[in-house]
Amino acid sequence: MKPEAASALFAGPFALGTLSAPDGPAFPALVTPDAQVLDLRTALGEGQLTVRELLDRWETALPRLRALAGESGLDRHPLSDFEVHAPVEPRQVFQSGANYRQHVIDLHVAHRAPGDDRPEEERRAEAAELMDRRAAEDLPYVFIGLPSSITGPYDDVVLPAWAEKPDWELELAVVIGRPAHRVSVEEALEYVAGYTIANDLTDRATVFRRDMPQIGTDWLRSKNAPGFTPLGPWIVPAESVTDPGDLQVTLKLNGETMQDESTRDMIFGVARMVSYASQSARLLPGDLVLTGSPAGNGMHWGRLLRDGDVMEGSVTGLGTQRTRCVAEAAS
Repeated sequence: MKPEAASALFAGPFALGTLSAPDGPAFPALVTPDAQVLDLRTALGEGQLTVRELLDRWETALPRLRALAGESGLDRHPLSDFEVHAPVEPRQVFQSGANYRQHVIDLHVAHRAPGDDRPEEERRAEAAELMDRRAAEDLPYVFIGLPSSITGPYDDVVLPAWAEKPDWELELAVVIGRPAHRVSVEEALEYVAGYTIANDLTDRATVFRRDMPQIGTDWLRSKNAPGFTPLGPWIVPAESVTDPGDLQVTLKLNGETMQDESTRDMIFGVARMVSYASQSARLLPGDLVLTGSPAGNGMHWGRLLRDGDVMEGSVTGLGTQRTRCVAEAAS
């Protein structure tokens, strides 16, 4: 799907995207805030090139991209001429759960266990105490997502027939720019190439296994249907994002604001999340670290996704994605 003109606005002099002309192959693009596109295959003299390959050599690619963004006389084209795809194809997706204080408290109240008849205030206090303990013990919660769930920022999202409670979860997504293994919190941001937007859809009905509750969460079933992670539209370089810990995450459903929270409410910031994931796994260029979703999900509002819904998600300085929900039976 083609973007609306306003969706090209982002912080800094340029961003990276993956675009295609009608019936043409996808290509890596340098996009400027005035919605002009430079085909990086031509500009860099490489006929076969992807955004992930640029991230593989980010330290040397970034200075060249800076220069191209400010160079005049190049063959640029209007963004409206192109289709916009997910900006990168990651090898790995690291997802964060329970990382926004108010969101976790709301979910704790919404997911009341059978037979738990305590007043809401008591259950909220319990959740708040749990969040304080997690922060003090410095234990983020990270799990693995599938790259096959990623779709473009303007593509339709098919709601599977089996998904009884599909929900939205707009998130700030970190894009890795250097191999990272066992990096410290202090050095973690040096491994971040940039930031983008992810909507980490979840079927709330299948988060927990009903047949064997002691197994716990079932992230494969609840989060990894094809298209359940709209991504993009752009990768904005980290140098253009002044403070990832102070960005507004906003999701509108059919024009009505549902999520509108600052990343200041994160329990663990970007550096802590990247460092923590790298203690167990080797993060690779182009990999994504999703940082969790703020308060205002469908479970909180008692209003889950259905056929025809339109989600519009934005994060300060990163642009806007817009996706329409289509029931599987109607697709």
